[in-house]
Amino acid sequence: MDNKATIEDEKKIVQKFCEDRDWDQFHNPKDLAIMLSTEAAELLEIFRYKDEKQVEEIMNGPKRRQVEDEVADLFFGVLRFAQKNDIDISTALDTKMVENVKKYPAELVKGKNKKYNEY
Repeated sequence: MDNKATIEDEKKIVQKFCEDRDWDQFHNPKDLAIMLSTEAAELLEIFRYKDEKQVEEIMNGPKRRQVEDEVADLFFGVLRFAQKNDIDISTALDTKMVENVKKYPAELVKGKNKKYNEY
């Protein structure tokens, strides 16, 4: 459960899974980045050419499991990338959020979907 697991716990689960299969040899930064891109594309493919109603049906129907699987694959990849490359995900996110607050001040972007260089 999200409210009980720590990122470190999840990293250890992923690490053990991969080490038990001797996959370290395949998990360099380049290949893990490719894996993340591939998994993101698989998630995107589920929603390709779907209108709002169809997206709602996916998220509330049996196909939701496929969405969850792809999100889990992405999370696995992020955890593995971080674990293999000594990235503290919480610290990285905290640092990025400080930057995002500066790039996207709420008073300028609230309710807008423009990129930081468009407003």
